[in-house]
Amino acid sequence: MKTLLALLLVLLLAAARPATDTYQINPATCRVTWTGYAEVGGYAPSGTVQLRSGTFTYDGRTLRAGRFEFDMRTIEQEQAQLAEHLRGSDFFDVARFPTAVFVLQEVQGSTATGQLTLRGVTRSIQFPLTVATEPNGQLRVTGAAVLDRTRFGINYNSSSFFQNLGSYAIRNEFKLTFAIVAGKR
Repeated sequence: MKTLLALLLVLLLAAARPATDTYQINPATCRVTWTGYAEVGGYAPSGTVQLRSGTFTYDGRTLRAGRFEFDMRTIEQEQAQLAEHLRGSDFFDVARFPTAVFVLQEVQGSTATGQLTLRGVTRSIQFPLTVATEPNGQLRVTGAAVLDRTRFGINYNSSSFFQNLGSYAIRNEFKLTFAIVAGKR
């Protein structure tokens, strides 16, 4: 009798839990845009970086876990010289750190929490996101994260580390805006 009750309890608990599916991104349909900011004035260059791969689990209401790889060698900006500088050792040092990784740990409400590894340094980050179902059953995940580059060892022209930079000072914060499309695997 106890075994039958235990079995019924397990079945009820399993039925109460929503099914979780694994989704895989299609890098060609994803867009990640970055924006940096001058400390003085309105200069705010922006560009793109490519997602190399990504998967996450989704239970029909909430993203559960995921892993996303960024190909840092693909940092682009309309000014080729600036793009090359960003790929260099002053910023993202893509020769040594060609990949950045975000590991999604949880989503509560519309706030994602996870670990970002950038330039070999891992830090916890949080940011808002939205999830929408496309007519073809794919998911579109959009959002924006504001990151402090100095937490990842990128101190170039930061007034937190260098004095008297004047118009050469660059804000510590930069913004990543993303639109990710993924289908069931």
